Amino acid sequence: MVNEAEFIAALRTLPLHPGAQELRDDTAILAIGGETLVLTHDAIAEGVHYRPGTDPFDVAWKLVATNLSDLAAKGAEPVGLLVGAVLVDGAERFVEGLRAILAEYDVPLLGGDTISVSPATFGCTAIGRATFTPVPRRDGARPGDGLWITGPVGAAMLGFETGQGSAYLRPRPRLTDGQALAPHVTAMMDVSDGLLLDASRMAEASGCTADITLAKVPVAAGADPLRAVTWGDDYELLFAAPAGFEPPVPAARIGGMIAAGKAPLLLDGQAPGIALGYQHR
Repeated sequence: MVNEAEFIAALRTLPLHPGAQELRDDTAILAIGGETLVLTHDAIAEGVHYRPGTDPFDVAWKLVATNLSDLAAKGAEPVGLLVGAVLVDGAERFVEGLRAILAEYDVPLLGGDTISVSPATFGCTAIGRATFTPVPRRDGARPGDGLWITGPVGAAMLGFETGQGSAYLRPRPRLTDGQALAPHVTAMMDVSDGLLLDASRMAEASGCTADITLAKVPVAAGADPLRAVTWGDDYELLFAAPAGFEPPVPAARIGGMIAAGKAPLLLDGQAPGIALGYQHR
């Protein structure tokens, strides 16, 4: 049985479009005519990304929000969505959830497909239009850059564990923030699998080491900081920017990029001896 990294490595042996960026980012980037399109696809599964019995309204919201968050990390403006939906009990609530988030972010539905299967797995493809080129990637950070995040981590973890609050099931993709940041950053991605893991991915892609100070990381009230930076599902934007940068949106500097060392990530100056975040197998 292969793990996620081995599976993606196998996919890299297939014919790839240059816009696929060797499958090392969350989106594909396609220049067509005078436009640069940004495309992404995410799936969420019952029992993995949400608990059985979750209101289908919330399932629809989270499905779309996670995809819009990938567009946000590219500074893209959404063009539309394709949705792969499962005909679950309460499917009308799924439609209402779609209606709510599409209206909230002014995104039209382009089409999709429906199936009937259990446990349920939903898919979504989001198409966006770049508002700035070159489109921010995760591999552009350089030693000396500051490392920033647009908001706190840990709220989704608390929402999942307590069953209270909407941060886990109704994340808010940072589309406006991403568009404001795109002209200024050297690298950007959203925090979906855990701040430490995603920072290490950015550092590895950029040939750097990410040096994070735990005390500088904004954490949701009541969350344990060390668990919060590894839990994920926060969908804040993590970005690198040159020294002296003043962000045009609220953000906290949590560390910086340094020359690559033995580990892609340091926490308080040390290689953390813990799992950095969520990985499939």
